[in-house]
Amino acid sequence: MRWLLLLLVVLNLLFYVHHQQAPSRTAKMQGPADVASGSDIRLLSETELPARRQQSHTPTGEAVCLFLGGFDDKSLTSALRQRLLSLDIASTLQGIDAAAGIDYWVYLPPLVSRQASLRQLRELQSRNIDSYIITVGDLANGISLGIFSRKDSAESVVNRLQEVDYQALIRELPRVHRKYWVRVESESRSQMDDRLLQSMARDFPSLQQQQMPCSSVATSE
Repeated sequence: MRWLLLLLVVLNLLFYVHHQQAPSRTAKMQGPADVASGSDIRLLSETELPARRQQSHTPTGEAVCLFLGGFDDKSLTSALRQRLLSLDIASTLQGIDAAAGIDYWVYLPPLVSRQASLRQLRELQSRNIDSYIITVGDLANGISLGIFSRKDSAESVVNRLQEVDYQALIRELPRVHRKYWVRVESESRSQMDDRLLQSMARDFPSLQQQQMPCSSVATSE
């Protein structure tokens, strides 16, 4: 009986020691893995993700400038630029040609010599057909029969000339309209606040404002 009691006491002691050591072994086994996992998550969120966001916001296109004006009258644009210069706002006056439609030029191609073209011109004028010798360009010494804003009008002239054995041709001429703008230089862009723009709109009722690529301007004044 006494040996049985001693055996139970020893078993209880072993059981107690075993449970005291088990948590420490579990911590040793799981601790490093948990730390490594947490470290990986922190690096992804603090380095890779911000890097992607920053890249998506990096400008890749060309510089864009602020243009004011859009006037047909160059003197208005000059007055606007003087107003900006008085406020120490650097700017440049520029003329921009914009497409405004197509004209149709009716003509007879140049002949083998200028003398032949002049004889043809006299024949046309004797028939009361308005015509002029072309003096410059790739059609020099050809004969101009008029420039028309409508294609059907040009085709009508071609058909009438065919009836008297003249083979006229039509060339499309792009029609452009020049407007004048003031380009605000980049170093002065921050000075163009809403209050200043509203003030200028009152002084220049037809004032327009546009954002355009700085290098897209074809002509400068």
